[in-house]
Amino acid sequence: MRRSKPQPIRNKLDLADRTQVRLVRKRLGLSDAELTAIVGRIGNSIAAISKEADQHRATTLPKPDDVPPDPVIAVVGDQTTTEITATAPMS
Repeated sequence: MRRSKPQPIRNKLDLADRTQVRLVRKRLGLSDAELTAIVGRIGNSIAAISKEADQHRATTLPKPDDVPPDPVIAVVGDQTTTEITATAPMS
């Protein structure tokens, strides 16, 4: 008697399957607590979890430290523009 192995549902996350949870967490860059909170809030659909993780990531992006403040950018932009116009060949 050959019985077929039950196939997992591809678009649902099974929180009891540690391997599947680890792979989804790694792919989405989430911690255990974040993944559990998202699943508790919106359900176990992998597409919905991915969408929610993208929205969460977009709203919590840190500001880069290497970008100078606005006045420095404006001054550098003005100097560059002046230098380009001063050295441009006259036709």
